[in-house]
Amino acid sequence: MTATTDGSTGAANLRAAPVSDPTDTTTAADDVLAAARQAAERSVRHLLGRQDEQGWWKGDLATNVTMDAEDLLLRQFLGIQDPATMKAAARFIRGEQLGDGTWATFHGGPGDLSATIEGYVALRLAGDRPDDPHMIRAARFVRDRGGIAAARVFTRIWLALFGWWKWDDLPELPPELMFFPKWVPLNIYDFGCWARQTIVPLTVVSAKRPVRPAPFTLDELHTDPARPNPPGRTAPVASWDGVFQRLDKALHLYHKVAPRGLRRIAMNAAARWIIERQENDGCWGGIQPPAVYSVIALHLLGYDLDHPVMRAGLASLDRFTVLREDGARMVEACQSPVWDTCLATIALADAGLSPDHPALVKAADWMLGEEIVRPGDWSVRKPRLAPGGWAFEFHNDNYPDIDDTAEVVLALRRVRHPDPERVEAAIDRGVRWNLGMQSRNGAWGAFDADNTSPFPNRLPFCDFGEVIDPPSADVTGHVVEMLAVEGRSSHPRTRRGIEWLLAEQEASGAWFGRWGVNYIYGTGSVVPALIAAGLPAAHPSVRRAVGWLESVQNEDGGWGEDLRSYQQEEWVGRGASTASQTAWALLALLAAGERDGRPVARGIGWLAGTQQADGSWDEPYFTGTGFPWDFSINYHLYRQVFPLTALGRYVYGDPFATGTGKGA
Repeated sequence: MTATTDGSTGAANLRAAPVSDPTDTTTAADDVLAAARQAAERSVRHLLGRQDEQGWWKGDLATNVTMDAEDLLLRQFLGIQDPATMKAAARFIRGEQLGDGTWATFHGGPGDLSATIEGYVALRLAGDRPDDPHMIRAARFVRDRGGIAAARVFTRIWLALFGWWKWDDLPELPPELMFFPKWVPLNIYDFGCWARQTIVPLTVVSAKRPVRPAPFTLDELHTDPARPNPPGRTAPVASWDGVFQRLDKALHLYHKVAPRGLRRIAMNAAARWIIERQENDGCWGGIQPPAVYSVIALHLLGYDLDHPVMRAGLASLDRFTVLREDGARMVEACQSPVWDTCLATIALADAGLSPDHPALVKAADWMLGEEIVRPGDWSVRKPRLAPGGWAFEFHNDNYPDIDDTAEVVLALRRVRHPDPERVEAAIDRGVRWNLGMQSRNGAWGAFDADNTSPFPNRLPFCDFGEVIDPPSADVTGHVVEMLAVEGRSSHPRTRRGIEWLLAEQEASGAWFGRWGVNYIYGTGSVVPALIAAGLPAAHPSVRRAVGWLESVQNEDGGWGEDLRSYQQEEWVGRGASTASQTAWALLALLAAGERDGRPVARGIGWLAGTQQADGSWDEPYFTGTGFPWDFSINYHLYRQVFPLTALGRYVYGDPFATGTGKGA
């Protein structure tokens, strides 16, 4: 296969496949190898054809219709609604509605109350009538589930902006939080970075309590319109829930008597914090929700829509939109070019593409240009740590993340770049930063070290998903794998990470997946890391993991795990086979020395048999995790990069499996 910039392939630019012992070779094994090689070649061509001319890859990032509904509500609130955007967004929202009138938060999932309320309200804004059949079904579901009163806090905040809900009936979030020093519980740095960026602007919104004229009523979404918010149960005073419920009541009283001068200073401090963290592209944190709430907060503080900060912020939100061929407009919660690019680079290199192939060099150039070399919010807890890392998005200098940094280093190690000193310097900075971001327990979180306070999740306000950033097995696994490739398997920090991973393994043999669904992702991340760090394939922990993966393989040869596994034990390791999850299982089994086993052959056969003619895979199921269960993601490139990596390692082996470490 000679690989060229147009995506054609040929033998000159690919490594030779390992030669098996002829005495162990069977016709069936030859057939599997031939199918894997052919599937990998098609996939390489497909992935090369999707690279941007600047060197990056980015797949669509699909979540649920709350992104689209809140975008329309923002435009309504600011008075910038336009018919074309409304029509395109409504087309997408209608297309996502299920037959029972509900909206789910992931493909194949059950109807979700908050998503259904927000989807319904968005369609009302677009002109759909409450007596339309699809709207009647949605409203009936909402009432049956307890009405608006049972929705999450964020949904009720959006409704309060238009008087559809009372601000007095929402948890209080005072802007005076800005004054809490970092050692005081519930200071803003106790929250995970995604929650922090959302909560700071919402303190302003909570203090201002704005109400815009509602274009219609929503009586049909209450169980009793005359009594829309029936009193709920008060938890015992001796319980944590009881303590925080009473704290919320005290904060509501404080709202009525808060000194105006102090409140004004607090809101101005919040505004400065927000503006200081606006990225060069106008967004905040590279994700949509903080951008939306930051725009609202600044608008309430007197920033008009023509102010440069506001203009840039609104323009950035337009870049989160994906226009589909049918005219529908989908809003992405985030964009993942750094993550997609490093994973695509690893996949192509492991599938045999020459390390100096122009596509890989161009990708490395782009990744090098994305390195973050200035302090961000992480330095509040690590003030002496020198910067050096990568974020997930195009622009997010305040929040590089540990997972991306580890994977970018692994990707750069696979490229033969014409400026090796530049690559080496960037890798050294990334490795040093990742080592420094280790938490006290020996593991790694995603964005911060030791972001484990027990209090933020107990606030009545925080019912929208995970709001802290504790260490996870998948991130720790990726960091350990990277450190092993860098020749640091014996480093004390690496050994502590390994010890933590071994202790976190569940009785089943699997590891929990924080950022991917779920135990298949966690196990697929950890096993290759342990093997790379020197654990033998015969280690009991590895054997238990292998046994678990083999026990949950589907009859069709693939692997799948439904998002309900985050809540219901019977779904653990169970679900329709998907390309990405099958690849994760295969990566673990291949690392554990199971290449010649029947489960691997069946998994490879499933990948080869489900590949489409253009070299891609179809994957409607959501296999990415934002918040376990509460916010799910379909990364459209996962279905391409992970299967190619698995196929490549089956055909060519793991490029770092020999333990040669740096510069292999």
